[in-house]
Amino acid sequence: MSEQTRPSVTVTKDGPYVVTGIGELVLPDGSTGEAKPRMFLCRCGLSKNKPFCDGSHSREGWTG
Repeated sequence: MSEQTRPSVTVTKDGPYVVTGIGELVLPDGSTGEAKPRMFLCRCGLSKNKPFCDGSHSREGWTG
C-alpha cells in the first residue's frame, strides 16, 4: 500500500472528521456508500445528511 492510499482520519477543530484513502464506506444500516478520495464525516450529530457533514456544526455553534 502506498502512502497516497493509506487510510487516514483527521479530527478537525470544532468540525468534521476528514477521511481519506478508504476503499469502502459501510453505513450504519449495513449498506455501502460511495467512498470518495476525501470525505468529511459528521461528528456533531446535527447533519441532515449523515454520515456526511453538511456544515450544521457551524450554524449551531457546536464545538468539540
